[in-house]
Amino acid sequence: MSSQHNKKIALKWFEAFNEHDLEKLLSLYNDNAQHYSPKLKIRMPETQGLIKGKQALRAWWKDAFDRLPSLQYEVIKLTADDEQVFMEYIRQVAGEENLSVGEVLQIDNGLIVFSRVYHG
Repeated sequence: MSSQHNKKIALKWFEAFNEHDLEKLLSLYNDNAQHYSPKLKIRMPETQGLIKGKQALRAWWKDAFDRLPSLQYEVIKLTADDEQVFMEYIRQVAGEENLSVGEVLQIDNGLIVFSRVYHG
């Protein structure tokens, strides 16, 4: 896929996240996708920060949407090539300090196969 196509996937990702639309978000992922996040290490130490498969993604994000109804992401910058997108954004939750985030989406055949979060 082209870098422009991968940027479009990233924009759809932000749209789904900010709408808290779990099904729309999951439709962007391969069934066997993996996700790594430092927050996973904290909230679910048994995962060592890595979850695998759409059902694990569904449970993780449903929990986030349920716990954080005001959660929103503000896009700062998207940098893409034909295999991945590096996203810079601000995580906003009412009553919490804004958090700078970097995230890489690895994309294969138009679907996200791996994502990794970096918190600043």
